[in-house]
Amino acid sequence: MGRQRAPKNAVPEAVVTLNGPLAGTFVTDTGKAELIPDGDNPNGWLLMLNGVQSSHVDLADPLRLDFEYMRWIMALVQDRWAPGEKLRSLSLGGAACSMPRYLVAAYPNSRNVVVEIDGKLANYVRDWFDLPRSPLLKIRVGEAREVTETLTEASRDLIIRDVFAGSKTPHALTTAEFTQAARKVLVPGGVYVVNCGDTPALLTARREAATIAAAFKHAVIIADPPMLKGRRSGNVIIAGSDAPLGDGSGLPRNLLGGAMPAQLWDDAKVRQFGRSAVVLTDAESE
Repeated sequence: MGRQRAPKNAVPEAVVTLNGPLAGTFVTDTGKAELIPDGDNPNGWLLMLNGVQSSHVDLADPLRLDFEYMRWIMALVQDRWAPGEKLRSLSLGGAACSMPRYLVAAYPNSRNVVVEIDGKLANYVRDWFDLPRSPLLKIRVGEAREVTETLTEASRDLIIRDVFAGSKTPHALTTAEFTQAARKVLVPGGVYVVNCGDTPALLTARREAATIAAAFKHAVIIADPPMLKGRRSGNVIIAGSDAPLGDGSGLPRNLLGGAMPAQLWDDAKVRQFGRSAVVLTDAESE
């Protein structure tokens, strides 16, 4: 869930990759990846994973993000950290590494680790998009929860969870237990931000909001008004921190720009939104 417009043209199946993007369908460890040229941008490429729009990359401009929810997340990041600051980020879910690539460009002193479960996809993406190399951007192949639980405490400033199996985030990456594991990896005042895909009923978003608000002193939600009013399916960004988030006027103003303006809900509104929901736990079955 993210990109609003669908690809225009079908492309032939491909079985091998070359240096640089190659339109086609590729077998990966977890299914199929389809790489489609952007008909509106000669430098743009859309990545679909198992039939779902996953990422967009502009080869000429790493600071261009076509998915609105990614722009919202980066607006939140840039409200907290000024350009040039040192930043240690952990991205759970890699796909085309659009956001880590953005972070390298926006924060040249940053160190970014991406956890991607699909090793073949990681190799394709590095080949297609000439991603920055370690230590600027390191891709670690593994399962997101397992990797997170092995990391050193207080070793990351920012954790972004953008993991989907189809249209849903695996349950094990949504629970109170996992959220506490992520919190331990963050420095004091670090930020944990998740991309929650949901339906108009917003049942998942309420439970995720309740779970994150229970783990952190401060929480915010970012989404477009139709989504927050339960009029469509889409993305809800939920962030938690032990330091205030978006407490000035800059972030709400920035979120109003772009093709899909978004609202910022403060901590009080997030807690009200999730008040009737039950915190997610490992004990539940999906």
